[in-house]
Amino acid sequence: MAAASAVGNPKAVAVAAAARVGEAPSRAGLLRVASAAPRRGAAAVAAAMQPAKAVAAEASPVVAAENGAATVAGLAGLARPDAFGRFGKFGGKYVPETLMHALTELEAAFHALAGDDEFQKELDGILKDYVGRETPLYFAERLTEHYKRADGTGPLIYLKREDLNHTGAHKINNAVAQVLLAKRLGKERIIAETGAGQHGVATATVCARFGLQCIIYMGAQDMERQALNVFRMRLLGAEVRAVHSGTATLKDATSEAIRDWVTNVENTHYILGSVAGPHPYPMMVREFHKVIGKETRKQAMDKWGGKPDVLLACVGGGSNAMGLFHEFVDDQDVRLIGVEAAGYGVDTNKHAATLTKGEVGVLHGSLCYVLQDDDGQVIEPHSISAGLDYPGVGPEHSFLKDIGRAEYDSVTDQEALDAFKRVSRLEGIIPALETSHALAYLEKLCPTLPDGVKVVVNCSGRGDKDVQTASKYLEL
Repeated sequence: MAAASAVGNPKAVAVAAAARVGEAPSRAGLLRVASAAPRRGAAAVAAAMQPAKAVAAEASPVVAAENGAATVAGLAGLARPDAFGRFGKFGGKYVPETLMHALTELEAAFHALAGDDEFQKELDGILKDYVGRETPLYFAERLTEHYKRADGTGPLIYLKREDLNHTGAHKINNAVAQVLLAKRLGKERIIAETGAGQHGVATATVCARFGLQCIIYMGAQDMERQALNVFRMRLLGAEVRAVHSGTATLKDATSEAIRDWVTNVENTHYILGSVAGPHPYPMMVREFHKVIGKETRKQAMDKWGGKPDVLLACVGGGSNAMGLFHEFVDDQDVRLIGVEAAGYGVDTNKHAATLTKGEVGVLHGSLCYVLQDDDGQVIEPHSISAGLDYPGVGPEHSFLKDIGRAEYDSVTDQEALDAFKRVSRLEGIIPALETSHALAYLEKLCPTLPDGVKVVVNCSGRGDKDVQTASKYLEL
């Protein structure tokens, strides 16, 4: 952060100082140094919810520009993340000492298994025969026709059909890989958080497949609007624990899952469902989802002999978007566009557009953009889509926004509902409300694109789970 930008802004001063000394800015914008003594019991639980001393003792190396940020031109030679688990200044490990051993063990296991042919063979086999990969890259003919201009020109719309995966979303890519990793670590108990329920269903599914105990934390409000997925998780043998604190949504479910992990870290693996949280989770979840982008590159080459021109995906924490984007980050001729939830509008206090309206802070163990007030307190988000209803975002998305490599915009609840109906009727595909945010952005994007531009939208999930919610708003 440039020194000038920190003047008069206590949060900015704290973040700038943290970049120098490796400490996390507190939610009040003041620096808090963690005790060197290990925390136990209630103290550990409280610490897991608040920023603690980061592992990194120095700022990560980035390609310098005049404003002190990394440049797009430097991406090809820049480790993402670096040795400290940082993407530029974002990321890191802002956690209590209680979790440090588990995170270090997890990172070591991940790197060891990344080069393990036996592990990769087992994972590939499950993804193919159980999950159903590869997923199609589908030409949306009628949607393409819908966006043609009066002169017959317009972009070509393709859907990457992650909704056709077993359990109906991209989430199972990560769940399968992390359960296999947990088994290698000897963990017998699996916990996870979920918002829309898709990550919870995926985790419960894989735990059932391998006979592991599974506990899912879910906000009470999300349980009401995703009742079908709650039933599915319980049918699969998972214990679903309702979280009533805060707004009883995804942020609060994540906090409860972290509390559980702190208490039961010796025998429990936490399958974090997004590219958020402390290192190595943002890197690890991205790596387990990058199959989406790798397949897309191959399929595009097979279909038209080139690359997509534009990639489009919804962003809450950001796992489906990062899974699609990662393969193409170094391809400067491919536009990357993430779409957040504008809720009732970004100028209201009822939205989840973190990258659009947030500021840099610490949430759930990572330095990233956060929806927060002038005192650094988290602002409760809103979205009709439970999976986008989160006040933070992955650190790599934060980094890509700051260096200008990816573009981020937002659409409202109503725009997403309109797309939910439009795509159902034009393509016979009922998309998840999360996915509908990306599809809704085509209304803004397509009129600006030249003829023949190829747009790939990540169809991250199917909308069966959202029919009850949508029926309250749509007149059919």
